[in-house]
Amino acid sequence: MSDVYAFLAYRVNSRADAEDLTQATFERAYRAWGRYDSRRAGVRTWLLSIARNLLIDHYRRAGSRHEQTLDDEPGVAAPDQGLDLGLDPALAAALEVLGEREREIIALRFGADLSGPEIAALTGLTLANVQQIMSRSLRRLRTELDDVNPGGRER
Repeated sequence: MSDVYAFLAYRVNSRADAEDLTQATFERAYRAWGRYDSRRAGVRTWLLSIARNLLIDHYRRAGSRHEQTLDDEPGVAAPDQGLDLGLDPALAAALEVLGEREREIIALRFGADLSGPEIAALTGLTLANVQQIMSRSLRRLRTELDDVNPGGRER
């Protein structure tokens, strides 16, 4: 399901991490299929919930250990950081100015293509709160993108 990958691609800055987390999501879903309850959520929402939990675990693990980048190693070239996650580089940079919650809401809406009520159910927020976060985040993204491309003209 491309929604799972798209959601994760909005949230991590590595194609490999997005792919690994997508794979882990489907592996976990396969193992837990017997516990899936269609009365509680649709399959898509259930998969995105699993992906969201794996993402939280991913960030916890990354925050609890010091990672040395290849840039820190003398004589070792870092892989191309031009990150082809399907996001425009200007958009990816603009997303970085948002907070974690805002990026998550944007990723669920546009990466996973969830509706406001689905996002509210998945995150435990009220629909009004989701809509407010979405509105503010989109205004902030628009401002950031206008700063990069004044007048909104194609370069």
